[in-house]
Amino acid sequence: MTDKIDFANRMGRAMTALSPDLNRDYFMRCLEETANIGDTKELTLSDMVRTCVALQAGAASHDE
Repeated sequence: MTDKIDFANRMGRAMTALSPDLNRDYFMRCLEETANIGDTKELTLSDMVRTCVALQAGAASHDE
């Protein structure tokens, strides 16, 4: 759990420059939801980050 929180904090700090919505809370929620949808053994953290960023970008484009 500590590693997940640390990771979410680092990603949130790095990604808020791209979008204010890509914050720590978003990454925590996205990582938890990704882990809950099925077998994630083959996914790397990099894969999960790209997925979370892509999901947020897709949601933002639907809001416009």
